[in-house]
Amino acid sequence: MKNLLKTIELFDTTLRDGTQGEGVSLSVDDKLRIASRLDEFGINIIEGGWPGSNPRDQEFFQRAKDLDLIQAKICAFGSTARRPSAIESDPNLNALLASETPVVTIFGKSWLLHAEKGLGLTKEENLEIIEKSVAFLVNHARRVIFDAEHFYDGYRDNPDYALSTLNAALNGGADTLVLCDTNGGSLPGFIRKATEAVVDKSDAVIGIHAHNDSGLAVANTLTAVETGATHIQGTFNGVGERCGNVSLGTVIPNLVLKMGLKTKTSVNLETLTPLTHYVYELMNLHPDDKAPFVGKSAFAHKGGIHVSAVMKDSRMYEHIDPNQVGSKQRVLVSDLSGQSNIRYKANELNVELNGSKDLPRHLVQRIKQLEYEGYQFEAAEASFELILREEQGTFKPFFEVLDSRVNVSYDQVGHNRADVMLKVVVDGEIEHTAADGNGPVNALSRALKKALVRFYPELNSVKLTDYKVRVLNEQEGTQAKVRVLIESSDGENTWSTVGVSANIIEASWQALRDSLNYKLLQTRDKILTK
Repeated sequence: MKNLLKTIELFDTTLRDGTQGEGVSLSVDDKLRIASRLDEFGINIIEGGWPGSNPRDQEFFQRAKDLDLIQAKICAFGSTARRPSAIESDPNLNALLASETPVVTIFGKSWLLHAEKGLGLTKEENLEIIEKSVAFLVNHARRVIFDAEHFYDGYRDNPDYALSTLNAALNGGADTLVLCDTNGGSLPGFIRKATEAVVDKSDAVIGIHAHNDSGLAVANTLTAVETGATHIQGTFNGVGERCGNVSLGTVIPNLVLKMGLKTKTSVNLETLTPLTHYVYELMNLHPDDKAPFVGKSAFAHKGGIHVSAVMKDSRMYEHIDPNQVGSKQRVLVSDLSGQSNIRYKANELNVELNGSKDLPRHLVQRIKQLEYEGYQFEAAEASFELILREEQGTFKPFFEVLDSRVNVSYDQVGHNRADVMLKVVVDGEIEHTAADGNGPVNALSRALKKALVRFYPELNSVKLTDYKVRVLNEQEGTQAKVRVLIESSDGENTWSTVGVSANIIEASWQALRDSLNYKLLQTRDKILTK
């Protein structure tokens, strides 16, 4: 394995290839923020965009000059010239120069099908364009990375011609040749065979750019590295066109932790999980809980036997220490739980069981019964903590609703209105209040807070940030039970609660009640610990 004697160069294209993914959009400010975080993490080259394609990327490159980067280099992306006779006047190549980046990536066609049918070029014209385009940029003191687009498909179709496109780039002065699985359809065995053919014939730096259309982008990238590739291109969270690019959040820990390879700059691997979540947040995408290494579920344990084992030695069911990638071990509570799950969660929540054997056993049975009825505590840990503390005897509800009435009305133009009347008692004192809203749940939430803030002003900071409803037994039609999951936040912390009923208002009320009780319990605990 030739790469074992070399270091791995990490090339990120989240800001360019990643933004071509469906539903992905980044402002210039977003791209600048992500670039700074990628630099801090240890990415070597950050591909910022295609300056010849849109004003947004042009602005990014102009403003990126003011970034105070530690070690990363900003890279502009573009294509080879369109005609071999008009290299110096080509608008795309000149836009790359105008971006003033020290590194430039250009792609050229390595698959004869694309050169002839896509661009209408002869074999010779395509090779001439590649060589002259690279040389033009090199002569202007740029480091040129050549992306051999569709290389693996081209090699499968005509190996000699695919290799000749790489030679053309080398003749022009490119110092890095990137083999692209642009359609994402190659298998690891073929990746190995084709990459070996390049590595054996060239002393240039060889890279891999893999797409995930067959679900093999990570496998193909690691295979190319084993074969000799030392330049890795990818995106964080695997965003990108169609099924996306290879995920650097998966590739990098495999390279460092599993293959023992060194990167050109040491990566801050313990910040990997926060970085991936930061990128999700700026892209307004929901994180992939199942993502290897960095997903919420990557080190989550549900079965009682598993939990019992990891409490003794986490290596039994965890392939690495989660702290190595900035993640953490989680234990879920469900109908598959055993007493080990309860003891783990109690310890995590700082709830003393005082050596009790009956409490965990009783609580396991209660949780199993509630989940049988439709409750789910994996995503509603605040509700679980209330149950745990109630069983322990350290919690009782801070308020009680004596009466409630919900009225929903509609007018002829489709507007709806909800009114709620509540009678709430706190420490023997009754508060009677009403509120309206754009729906019954919104009105109920506003009325409940309105009734309680006189007693508990800290509830003013609580906001409902997410609301999900799931029908549990669809075959029952309108009589079916629903499960409501509510996420709440006070600006500093976020927590989730659950309610279940055949009445969606009642299920929502249960989750709202737990949410406010949890906030008050946390406030009380803070006061007691001061």
